Amino acid sequence: MYDISTRRRALALVAQGRSLNSVSRETGISRAAIRSWQDRIEPRPRMAHSDPGPPADECAYAYLLGLYLGDGCISGHPRGVGYYLRIACANSWPGLIDACESAMRAINPTGRANRIQAQGYVSVVSYSKHWPYLFPQHGPGKKHERRIALEPWQQAIVDAHPWEFIRGLVHSDGCRITNWTTRLVGGERKRYEYPRYFFTNLSADIITLFTTALDQVGVEWKQANARNISVARKASVALMDAHVGPKY
Repeated sequence: MYDISTRRRALALVAQGRSLNSVSRETGISRAAIRSWQDRIEPRPRMAHSDPGPPADECAYAYLLGLYLGDGCISGHPRGVGYYLRIACANSWPGLIDACESAMRAINPTGRANRIQAQGYVSVVSYSKHWPYLFPQHGPGKKHERRIALEPWQQAIVDAHPWEFIRGLVHSDGCRITNWTTRLVGGERKRYEYPRYFFTNLSADIITLFTTALDQVGVEWKQANARNISVARKASVALMDAHVGPKY
């Protein structure tokens, strides 16, 4: 639920002549919510919802948490009766889309999720009143512009299932690629190819969550700059291949 000051700031941007799309991108608030505030800015009375507690399927949750931190968002229903969890998945990776939907159904207390096709990607969407409890990192604005930290119960799940968490992060903001270089072999320069993993995120907090999980499972990594993590050592790439693998 957005407070009244947040609603007023969003409407003030619209009043400046900005489009709903523009305001939504800047604030992280859905167009539907902003449109509804143009008719009624005051929050509607809400029913009290109990905290559902940690999810029973911890493996699915650790994977879905990784996906959410990378490509997910939560938006309120315009009438304030629940929330939508949306995770954007590129059309190029149908297996990832399947895995995302499966995890979302496993975690949503209703067991429901669906797909919405957009240009170049699919939004896997699920509705529940419990999403803010299950993903307390939800908040206004972009993730990299605010603090992202796990609750103790989330950290316990990630500690128990680090590979699922790493896989979700890589599936959202990472990739496995083949690099190449040249070497002199017997006086002749030959091409040499080797695989490596990359992870890119603008949030320093999410980068730290990723590298902490890598440390836990014994994967060596290097940080090229503030937003890029590389895994290139042969043994570490082999570990990643065994537990994560390329997108599919």
